[in-house]
Amino acid sequence: MTEYKIIRSNRKSVSINVTKDGVIVRAPSFADEKEIEIIVAKHQAWIEKNLLKLEKAKKELQNTQPLSFDEIKQLCHEAMNYIPQRAAYYAPVIGVKYGKITIRNQKTKWGSCSGKGNLNFNCLLMLMPPEVIDGVVVHELCHIKEMNHSKKFYEEVLKAYPDYYKWNNWLKENGPAIMMRMTG
Repeated sequence: MTEYKIIRSNRKSVSINVTKDGVIVRAPSFADEKEIEIIVAKHQAWIEKNLLKLEKAKKELQNTQPLSFDEIKQLCHEAMNYIPQRAAYYAPVIGVKYGKITIRNQKTKWGSCSGKGNLNFNCLLMLMPPEVIDGVVVHELCHIKEMNHSKKFYEEVLKAYPDYYKWNNWLKENGPAIMMRMTG
């Protein structure tokens, strides 16, 4: 089984992230070691697939420089001008209202939605096709309606953005190489 690092916190469920630093398992403080081991074993194929993607991304990046602080700052500025326009366009299509939009330079996430409807987006989205950005924006806006990844959630996503899977697959294939350009 793949080696992994456990980070415990005040959370309700276990999540698994494959990053350039290895496999990170975030677990509730009360979670039993055996329970975590079973969950990791259950997701072993997914972990291995993502580790292979990461290796591919590392090879692609051998001739690519990490982004400088100034480049990241510029991407944040571009994202703050662009992404809120896309959220404003899609919110009425989906039938939701959102709170604050924040642009971050994250190492593991493309976007997130808080329980209060605040949206966070990764500045690295600006290195991607506009269709990918729209897919991430729609995904996060749909979380305002459905705070999960259920069938009903994806029905909402596809109603607003029928090409979602096409561009989400682009993100899955190309995203790791882009994410690895983040410095720090």
